[in-house]
Amino acid sequence: MSGFTAPRSNNCDFDRIWCSVWDDFVDESAGFPFVWSRDSCAALKSFGYLCDRLFLLACLLYAVNRWGLKPHVHNFFLHGYFNDVLLIPCALPPLLFIQRLLGLRGHDGLPTAGEIGLNLIVWSILFEVIGPHLTRRATGDPWDVVAYIAGGIFAGLWWHRQGLLRRLLPNEL
Repeated sequence: MSGFTAPRSNNCDFDRIWCSVWDDFVDESAGFPFVWSRDSCAALKSFGYLCDRLFLLACLLYAVNRWGLKPHVHNFFLHGYFNDVLLIPCALPPLLFIQRLLGLRGHDGLPTAGEIGLNLIVWSILFEVIGPHLTRRATGDPWDVVAYIAGGIFAGLWWHRQGLLRRLLPNEL
């Protein structure tokens, strides 16, 4: 069945139910669809990918800054670096989701420090070193890299906050 498209929804709970229904009724031995499996449904339980709250909030903040604040508020940080801070929270979840669908990511856990760090390095080189040679509008700015790193550190701490809190706080709570 080559015309299959997964249902789209604005409700992450619907997506969880869809995974449950999918598991119950699809014969996976037929290889349909080749990128979906019982394991990929776990993505909605451990890391939300496109339903992740930080991802959704960061995308909303990007849109508000891009179309709401920038045209009306003249602030150096909002114009130059705010969207750069949002790079990892906005771009990493969809990338990891695509990697998982393609079988390039072997787990559905939270993004690891290595995944965050590798993408920080690749995107920093791409956007700040290679990009300026490909288009006239791009300029290489080392402070952009600092903003990417700050956003990556924040995102990593946010995604792993429960594990970090368990280590930092005694079990007496």
